[in-house]
Amino acid sequence: EVQLVESGGGLVQPGGSLRISCTASGFTFGSYSMSWVRQAPGMGPEWVSAINSGGGSSYYADSVKGRFTISRDNAKNTLYLQMDSLKPEDTAVYYCTTDSGWAHGTIWFPKFGSWGQGTQVTVSS
Repeated sequence: EVQLVESGGGLVQPGGSLRISCTASGFTFGSYSMSWVRQAPGMGPEWVSAINSGGGSSYYADSVKGRFTISRDNAKNTLYLQMDSLKPEDTAVYYCTTDSGWAHGTIWFPKFGSWGQGTQVTVSS
């Protein structure tokens, strides 16, 4: 059974930093591309970032480019999202997902599979 468990969310002030994690089990983590997706209150899901199976290529939504960094440790079956220069509009529940999408140049076309339960990130003073 695929399991994705996010952790590390919390309350942070604008301009601050936070790193969230996603621990995977039940499948061969290192064989899958992964994505982070967020959902703000009253809004639909928004794709945030993707990373390929080996970790050598990453992709970002324009809204987070230059502020967020996705990474993975395949030996630990863990996906990370380092979030810097946080803004109130980054407030959302953040989910990790398996992703069978593809890249065309620098653009990622996501195709989500399994989802975690999410972790809340609140950016507020």
